[in-house]
Amino acid sequence: MVGVYVLKKGNFSVKMTNWGATIMSIVVPDSRGNLADVVLGKDTLAEYVNDTFYFGPLNGRVAQRMARGRFVLDGKVYHTYINDGRNAIHGGHRGFSKVIWTVKEYVGGGSSPHITMYYRSFDGEQGFPGDLDVYATYTLSSRYVLSIRTNATALNKATPVNFLQHVYFNLAGQGSGDVLGHTLQLLASRYTPMDEELLPSSGRVVPVAGTSYDFRTPTPIGARIHQVRGGKGVHGYDINYVVDGDGMRKVAAARDGASGRGFDLWANQPAMQLYTGNGLNNTKGKDGKVYGQYAGFCLETQAYPDAVNHPEFPSVTVRPGEVYKHDMVYRFSF
Repeated sequence: MVGVYVLKKGNFSVKMTNWGATIMSIVVPDSRGNLADVVLGKDTLAEYVNDTFYFGPLNGRVAQRMARGRFVLDGKVYHTYINDGRNAIHGGHRGFSKVIWTVKEYVGGGSSPHITMYYRSFDGEQGFPGDLDVYATYTLSSRYVLSIRTNATALNKATPVNFLQHVYFNLAGQGSGDVLGHTLQLLASRYTPMDEELLPSSGRVVPVAGTSYDFRTPTPIGARIHQVRGGKGVHGYDINYVVDGDGMRKVAAARDGASGRGFDLWANQPAMQLYTGNGLNNTKGKDGKVYGQYAGFCLETQAYPDAVNHPEFPSVTVRPGEVYKHDMVYRFSF
Protein backbone atom coordinates (compact mmCIF):
# COMPACT_ATOMS: atom_id res chain seq x y z
CA MET A 1 0.00 0.00 0.00
CA VAL A 2 2.81 2.44 0.85
CA GLY A 3 5.34 2.98 -1.93
CA VAL A 4 8.09 5.27 -3.15
CA TYR A 5 7.64 7.15 -6.43
CA VAL A 6 10.29 9.03 -8.41
CA LEU A 7 9.61 11.87 -10.86
CA LYS A 8 12.58 12.55 -13.13
CA LYS A 9 13.31 15.08 -15.88
CA GLY A 10 16.97 15.11 -16.95
CA ASN A 11 19.14 15.59 -13.86
CA PHE A 12 16.21 17.01 -11.83
CA SER A 13 14.30 14.50 -9.71
CA VAL A 14 11.74 14.42 -6.92
CA LYS A 15 11.11 11.37 -4.74
CA MET A 16 7.79 10.96 -2.92
CA THR A 17 5.79 8.51 -0.87
CA ASN A 18 2.03 8.17 -0.56
CA TRP A 19 2.51 8.02 3.21
CA GLY A 20 1.38 11.54 4.07
CA ALA A 21 1.88 12.78 0.47
CA THR A 22 5.48 13.32 1.53
CA ILE A 23 8.31 14.83 -0.51
CA MET A 24 11.31 12.66 0.42
CA SER A 25 13.96 14.30 -1.76
CA ILE A 26 14.54 16.94 -4.44
CA VAL A 27 17.79 16.55 -6.38
CA VAL A 28 19.06 19.56 -8.35
CA PRO A 29 22.47 20.58 -9.76
CA ASP A 30 24.60 23.44 -8.48
CA SER A 31 26.36 26.04 -10.64
CA ARG A 32 29.11 23.50 -11.43
CA GLY A 33 26.70 20.67 -12.28
CA ASN A 34 27.14 18.82 -8.98
CA LEU A 35 23.92 17.11 -7.89
CA ALA A 36 22.63 17.27 -4.32
CA ASP A 37 19.47 16.43 -2.43
CA VAL A 38 18.25 19.74 -1.00
CA VAL A 39 15.46 18.37 1.23
CA LEU A 40 15.83 17.11 4.82
CA GLY A 41 14.27 13.74 5.60
CA LYS A 42 14.66 10.11 6.62
CA ASP A 43 16.15 6.93 5.09
CA THR A 44 13.23 4.52 5.48
CA LEU A 45 9.45 4.58 5.24
CA ALA A 46 9.29 3.25 8.81
CA GLU A 47 11.16 6.35 9.99
CA TYR A 48 8.70 8.59 8.14
CA VAL A 49 5.82 6.80 9.84
CA ASN A 50 7.36 7.60 13.24
CA ASP A 51 8.59 11.10 12.30
CA THR A 52 7.58 13.91 14.67
CA PHE A 53 9.31 16.78 12.80
CA TYR A 54 7.02 16.74 9.72
CA PHE A 55 9.81 16.10 7.20
CA GLY A 56 8.11 16.79 3.88
CA PRO A 57 4.40 15.86 4.20
CA LEU A 58 1.19 17.58 3.19
CA ASN A 59 -0.41 18.74 6.45
CA GLY A 60 -4.20 19.01 6.91
CA ARG A 61 -7.21 18.98 7.35
CA VAL A 62 -6.32 22.20 9.17
CA ALA A 63 -2.56 22.76 9.23
CA GLN A 64 -0.74 25.09 11.61
CA ARG A 65 -1.81 25.68 15.22
CA MET A 66 -5.37 25.86 16.48
CA ALA A 67 -5.96 27.37 19.93
CA ARG A 68 -7.11 24.73 22.46
CA GLY A 69 -7.97 22.44 19.54
CA ARG A 70 -11.47 23.92 19.33
CA PHE A 71 -13.54 26.11 17.05
CA VAL A 72 -17.16 27.16 16.53
CA LEU A 73 -18.77 26.76 13.10
CA ASP A 74 -22.40 27.68 12.39
CA GLY A 75 -23.08 27.79 16.13
CA LYS A 76 -21.68 24.34 16.91
CA VAL A 77 -18.54 23.77 18.98
CA TYR A 78 -16.01 21.27 17.59
CA HIS A 79 -13.12 19.75 19.53
CA THR A 80 -10.14 18.43 17.59
CA TYR A 81 -7.23 16.30 18.73
CA ILE A 82 -4.79 18.25 20.93
CA ASN A 83 -1.15 17.42 20.08
CA ASP A 84 0.87 20.59 20.74
CA GLY A 85 0.76 21.47 24.42
CA ARG A 86 -2.75 22.85 24.99
CA ASN A 87 -3.38 23.23 21.27
CA ALA A 88 -3.79 21.30 18.03
CA ILE A 89 -1.23 21.41 15.23
CA HIS A 90 -1.24 20.18 11.61
CA GLY A 91 -4.62 18.48 11.79
CA GLY A 92 -4.11 16.44 14.97
CA HIS A 93 -1.97 13.42 15.82
CA ARG A 94 -3.25 11.58 12.74
CA GLY A 95 -3.63 14.41 10.27
CA PHE A 96 -3.10 14.08 6.53
CA SER A 97 0.64 13.61 7.13
CA LYS A 98 -0.04 10.33 8.96
CA VAL A 99 -2.37 8.54 6.55
CA ILE A 100 -1.99 6.46 3.39
CA TRP A 101 -2.98 8.31 0.23
CA THR A 102 -4.25 6.48 -2.86
CA VAL A 103 -2.09 6.92 -5.96
CA LYS A 104 -4.53 7.74 -8.77
CA GLU A 105 -2.02 8.42 -11.53
CA TYR A 106 1.75 8.10 -11.80
CA VAL A 107 4.05 8.87 -14.72
CA GLY A 108 7.68 8.85 -13.64
CA GLY A 109 9.34 10.26 -16.76
CA GLY A 110 8.69 11.72 -20.18
CA SER A 111 7.72 15.29 -20.94
CA SER A 112 5.52 15.80 -17.86
CA PRO A 113 6.40 13.48 -14.96
CA HIS A 114 3.61 13.63 -12.36
CA ILE A 115 1.82 11.85 -9.56
CA THR A 116 -1.73 12.42 -8.33
CA MET A 117 -2.73 11.23 -4.86
CA TYR A 118 -6.20 11.08 -3.34
CA TYR A 119 -7.49 10.93 0.23
CA ARG A 120 -11.04 10.76 1.54
CA SER A 121 -11.11 12.42 4.95
CA PHE A 122 -14.13 11.13 6.84
CA ASP A 123 -16.71 12.97 8.94
CA GLY A 124 -15.39 13.28 12.51
CA GLU A 125 -11.76 12.49 11.59
CA GLN A 126 -9.58 14.14 14.28
CA GLY A 127 -12.77 16.00 15.30
CA PHE A 128 -13.45 17.80 11.99
CA PRO A 129 -16.94 17.88 10.47
CA GLY A 130 -17.98 16.35 7.16
CA ASP A 131 -16.45 14.17 4.47
CA LEU A 132 -13.73 15.82 2.38
CA ASP A 133 -12.37 14.64 -0.98
CA VAL A 134 -8.73 15.66 -1.37
CA TYR A 135 -6.45 15.52 -4.43
CA ALA A 136 -2.77 16.49 -4.61
CA THR A 137 -0.84 16.50 -7.89
CA TYR A 138 2.93 16.91 -8.11
CA THR A 139 4.34 17.67 -11.57
CA LEU A 140 7.77 18.43 -13.02
CA SER A 141 6.07 20.92 -15.30
CA SER A 142 9.27 22.06 -17.00
CA ARG A 143 12.99 21.79 -16.40
CA TYR A 144 13.77 22.48 -12.71
CA VAL A 145 10.14 23.41 -11.95
CA LEU A 146 8.03 21.51 -9.41
CA SER A 147 4.31 22.35 -9.40
CA ILE A 148 2.02 21.25 -6.58
CA ARG A 149 -1.74 21.52 -7.03
CA THR A 150 -4.08 20.57 -4.20
CA ASN A 151 -7.85 20.76 -4.01
CA ALA A 152 -10.47 19.65 -1.53
CA THR A 153 -14.23 19.39 -1.93
CA ALA A 154 -16.55 19.45 1.10
CA LEU A 155 -19.17 16.78 0.44
CA ASN A 156 -21.84 17.17 3.12
CA LYS A 157 -20.90 19.60 5.91
CA ALA A 158 -19.13 22.93 6.20
CA THR A 159 -15.56 22.48 7.43
CA PRO A 160 -12.39 24.50 7.88
CA VAL A 161 -9.60 23.58 5.45
CA ASN A 162 -5.96 24.69 5.35
CA PHE A 163 -3.17 22.63 3.78
CA LEU A 164 0.57 23.20 3.74
CA GLN A 165 3.56 21.25 2.41
CA HIS A 166 6.11 20.99 5.23
CA VAL A 167 9.40 20.69 3.31
CA TYR A 168 12.69 21.57 5.00
CA PHE A 169 15.23 22.96 2.51
CA ASN A 170 18.99 23.24 2.65
CA LEU A 171 20.13 24.41 -0.77
CA ALA A 172 23.76 23.52 -0.03
CA GLY A 173 22.58 19.91 0.30
CA GLN A 174 20.78 18.16 3.15
CA GLY A 175 23.01 17.55 6.16
CA SER A 176 25.63 20.08 5.04
CA GLY A 177 25.31 22.33 8.11
CA ASP A 178 22.97 25.21 8.94
CA VAL A 179 21.11 27.52 6.57
CA LEU A 180 21.94 30.77 8.36
CA GLY A 181 23.99 31.97 5.39
CA HIS A 182 21.18 31.37 2.86
CA THR A 183 19.62 34.59 1.63
CA LEU A 184 15.86 34.87 1.77
CA GLN A 185 13.43 37.32 0.22
CA LEU A 186 9.79 37.30 1.31
CA LEU A 187 7.30 39.34 -0.65
CA ALA A 188 5.41 40.17 2.52
CA SER A 189 5.21 43.58 4.18
CA ARG A 190 3.09 42.44 7.15
CA TYR A 191 3.08 39.61 9.68
CA THR A 192 0.91 38.28 12.52
CA PRO A 193 2.71 38.55 15.90
CA MET A 194 2.74 35.28 17.84
CA ASP A 195 2.44 34.63 21.58
CA GLU A 196 4.57 32.15 23.56
CA GLU A 197 2.43 29.27 22.27
CA LEU A 198 3.06 30.47 18.69
CA LEU A 199 -0.57 31.50 18.26
CA PRO A 200 -1.66 34.84 16.74
CA SER A 201 -3.77 35.42 19.85
CA SER A 202 -3.92 39.22 19.52
CA GLY A 203 -5.39 38.96 16.02
CA ARG A 204 -3.16 41.85 14.96
CA VAL A 205 -1.51 42.22 11.56
CA VAL A 206 1.47 44.59 11.72
CA PRO A 207 4.17 45.90 9.34
CA VAL A 208 7.53 44.13 9.13
CA ALA A 209 9.28 47.48 8.58
CA GLY A 210 11.81 48.17 11.31
CA THR A 211 11.59 44.65 12.78
CA SER A 212 13.73 41.52 12.66
CA TYR A 213 10.99 39.94 10.51
CA ASP A 214 11.73 42.15 7.49
CA PHE A 215 12.91 40.04 4.52
CA ARG A 216 11.50 42.29 1.80
CA THR A 217 15.01 42.60 0.37
CA PRO A 218 17.29 39.52 0.17
CA THR A 219 18.75 39.01 3.65
CA PRO A 220 20.73 36.17 5.26
CA ILE A 221 18.44 33.98 7.39
CA GLY A 222 20.91 34.30 10.25
CA ALA A 223 21.29 38.10 10.13
CA ARG A 224 18.83 38.73 12.97
CA ILE A 225 17.76 35.22 14.00
CA HIS A 226 18.98 35.63 17.58
CA GLN A 227 16.70 38.64 18.03
CA VAL A 228 13.52 36.61 17.47
CA ARG A 229 11.84 33.89 19.51
CA GLY A 230 10.41 30.78 17.91
CA GLY A 231 8.63 29.55 21.03
CA LYS A 232 9.59 29.32 24.68
CA GLY A 233 13.32 29.72 25.20
CA VAL A 234 14.15 29.16 21.52
CA HIS A 235 15.62 31.65 19.09
CA GLY A 236 14.55 31.41 15.47
CA TYR A 237 11.72 32.13 13.09
CA ASP A 238 8.35 30.39 13.41
CA ILE A 239 6.19 33.20 12.18
CA ASN A 240 3.32 33.81 9.77
CA TYR A 241 3.65 36.43 7.05
CA VAL A 242 0.77 38.06 5.20
CA VAL A 243 1.90 37.90 1.58
CA ASP A 244 1.49 40.98 -0.59
CA GLY A 245 -1.02 40.79 -3.43
CA ASP A 246 -3.39 37.93 -4.15
CA GLY A 247 -3.90 35.11 -6.61
CA MET A 248 -0.96 33.19 -8.03
CA ARG A 249 2.12 35.35 -7.51
CA LYS A 250 5.73 35.12 -6.42
CA VAL A 251 5.85 34.92 -2.62
CA ALA A 252 9.50 34.13 -1.80
CA ALA A 253 12.99 33.54 -3.13
CA ALA A 254 15.83 31.65 -1.45
CA ARG A 255 19.47 31.23 -2.45
CA ASP A 256 22.65 29.57 -1.24
CA GLY A 257 25.57 31.67 -2.44
CA ALA A 258 28.24 28.97 -2.22
CA SER A 259 26.49 26.43 -4.45
CA GLY A 260 24.52 28.94 -6.51
CA ARG A 261 21.33 26.95 -5.96
CA GLY A 262 18.14 28.85 -5.37
CA PHE A 263 14.41 28.82 -5.97
CA ASP A 264 11.53 31.19 -6.45
CA LEU A 265 8.29 30.11 -4.79
CA TRP A 266 4.93 31.06 -6.28
CA ALA A 267 1.60 30.40 -4.54
CA ASN A 268 -2.03 31.47 -4.40
CA GLN A 269 -2.48 31.57 -0.60
CA PRO A 270 -2.82 34.70 1.54
CA ALA A 271 -0.09 33.80 4.03
CA MET A 272 3.16 31.90 4.55
CA GLN A 273 4.95 30.52 7.60
CA LEU A 274 8.73 30.84 7.86
CA TYR A 275 10.19 28.11 10.09
CA THR A 276 13.94 27.81 10.56
CA GLY A 277 14.22 24.33 12.07
CA ASN A 278 14.53 25.70 15.60
CA GLY A 279 13.48 22.36 17.12
CA LEU A 280 16.06 20.24 15.30
CA ASN A 281 18.64 18.99 17.80
CA ASN A 282 21.05 16.27 16.69
CA THR A 283 18.11 14.79 14.80
CA LYS A 284 18.85 11.69 12.72
CA GLY A 285 18.46 12.44 9.03
CA LYS A 286 19.25 10.73 5.72
CA ASP A 287 22.47 9.08 4.53
CA GLY A 288 24.06 9.12 7.98
CA LYS A 289 23.57 12.87 8.36
CA VAL A 290 22.57 14.46 11.65
CA TYR A 291 20.54 17.68 11.66
CA GLY A 292 21.42 20.36 14.20
CA GLN A 293 19.39 23.47 14.92
CA TYR A 294 18.73 25.57 11.77
CA ALA A 295 19.74 22.67 9.46
CA GLY A 296 16.82 23.54 7.19
CA PHE A 297 14.13 26.13 6.59
CA CYS A 298 10.46 25.79 5.63
CA LEU A 299 8.36 28.21 3.59
CA GLU A 300 4.81 27.03 4.19
CA THR A 301 2.21 28.79 2.06
CA GLN A 302 -1.09 28.69 3.92
CA ALA A 303 -4.15 30.46 5.26
CA TYR A 304 -3.76 32.59 8.39
CA PRO A 305 -3.01 30.34 11.40
CA ASP A 306 -5.89 29.77 13.81
CA ALA A 307 -8.22 31.57 11.40
CA VAL A 308 -11.08 29.41 12.76
CA ASN A 309 -10.88 31.41 16.00
CA HIS A 310 -10.28 34.84 14.45
CA PRO A 311 -13.23 36.26 12.48
CA GLU A 312 -10.98 39.22 11.58
CA PHE A 313 -8.80 36.84 9.49
CA PRO A 314 -9.87 35.59 6.03
CA SER A 315 -12.24 32.64 6.41
CA VAL A 316 -11.02 29.05 5.90
CA THR A 317 -14.54 27.58 5.84
CA VAL A 318 -15.41 25.42 2.83
CA ARG A 319 -19.13 24.68 2.42
CA PRO A 320 -20.67 21.63 0.73
CA GLY A 321 -19.98 21.70 -2.99
CA GLU A 322 -17.29 24.35 -2.64
CA VAL A 323 -13.69 23.58 -3.59
CA TYR A 324 -10.56 24.63 -1.72
CA LYS A 325 -7.58 25.18 -4.05
CA HIS A 326 -3.96 25.60 -2.99
CA ASP A 327 -1.27 25.83 -5.68
CA MET A 328 2.51 26.12 -5.27
CA VAL A 329 5.31 26.32 -7.84
CA TYR A 330 9.02 25.95 -7.04
CA ARG A 331 11.29 27.29 -9.81
CA PHE A 332 14.84 26.10 -9.08
CA SER A 333 17.92 27.85 -10.46
CA PHE A 334 21.68 27.46 -10.14
